[in-house]
Amino acid sequence: MVEIVILAMVAAFLGLRLYSVLGQRAEHEEESIPTHRETPAQPRKAEQAQRDEVIPQNSQQFQESPSIVPAVERGVREIAAADRSFDITSFIEGAKAAYAIILEAFWKGDRETLRELCDSDVYESFDAAITMREKAGEKLDNRLIRIEESVIDRASLDGKTARLAVRFVADIAAVTYDKDGTMIAGSLDDAIESRDVWTFMRDINSSDQNWLLDETDEG
Repeated sequence: MVEIVILAMVAAFLGLRLYSVLGQRAEHEEESIPTHRETPAQPRKAEQAQRDEVIPQNSQQFQESPSIVPAVERGVREIAAADRSFDITSFIEGAKAAYAIILEAFWKGDRETLRELCDSDVYESFDAAITMREKAGEKLDNRLIRIEESVIDRASLDGKTARLAVRFVADIAAVTYDKDGTMIAGSLDDAIESRDVWTFMRDINSSDQNWLLDETDEG
């Protein structure tokens, strides 16, 4: 019954998923989500004058946000200068929601959702891992307990392509079952700390506000 409800929720998201996930403020909260973490996975320098002139109305936002470290502030400002609709707070909240949705889709083998939210290279990595799992007859019962931290690790604007790497620290409970339904790994009682760096990208010239998962790495 729980799986049916989750699938219905995912289906309801399809129409405006990534715009609402990354393009504007998401309402996803850090809560338990019924979902073996097997994730298959340059900044350009702006002139000082540019940095000082970029979106003065958002200056306080950059100074106060705990999600931006000084080393990446310039890259964030470059992106904000090129894309006046960019809002760092909304992006971080959307990235957290996308992290949860993509993990859940991977754990459940939901290729359609992964194809919509990931670029081709990342999707192929996820797809290959899901295929191996299916051939082994294994199933996952994973749960994202909470996202403890989400901080922008890198930010760059390469031509018209914006890239933002977010470092996630999360607690995940993971269990793997074999083809006979026997638990072979993990525990739902003991969550483990997961550290990942996910890079999202978007063409700022495009009318499509979607951000795609461009790269995954362990943090």
